[in-house]
Amino acid sequence: MLNYSEIVKTLEDQMSTYAAYHQDARNKATHFIGVPAIVLSLMIPLAWLRFEGISAAMVITVVLLAYYLVLDIWLGLAMCVVMGALLWLGQLMADQGTLAGWIWFAVLFVGGWILQLVGHVFEGRKPALVDNLFQIFIAPLFLAAEAFFALGYKPKLHAAVQERAQRMRNQRPDANLTAAA
Repeated sequence: MLNYSEIVKTLEDQMSTYAAYHQDARNKATHFIGVPAIVLSLMIPLAWLRFEGISAAMVITVVLLAYYLVLDIWLGLAMCVVMGALLWLGQLMADQGTLAGWIWFAVLFVGGWILQLVGHVFEGRKPALVDNLFQIFIAPLFLAAEAFFALGYKPKLHAAVQERAQRMRNQRPDANLTAAA
């Protein structure tokens, strides 16, 4: 029998790991701009890869949204709105032509990563994806959860994530940028 819990970690597991690398408010602020910019940038070239009217951007978005919905229905529904908007904007940018699309891609992708890295300088910690590349897919959901938390939704999840993240930070001092220098 297939053990679901070994295939997909819980929302709390995913969020705690990501939160352990994202506690500084300035880091979070840079991520609220950088993560959507990077996601949007990737939608552009993926929109050009099409088969019978369905783009790679659509397929990847649907797979991610299905995963987010499995982790948490309300956060997943919020992500449907956000990812739908990014998918639509990416298609608009892709429709501007190859040159304009690649310019948009470069500006958004490079700018988004610069913001991310600046945020991690504020944090004093390396990015989560350095230890686990899968964290790239958790970043957008983490931001949606942070918005929920700021609005007072899901306080039990917020408390559990923060407590576990702090424990993880205490156990992994090697994740500090200053310790690596």
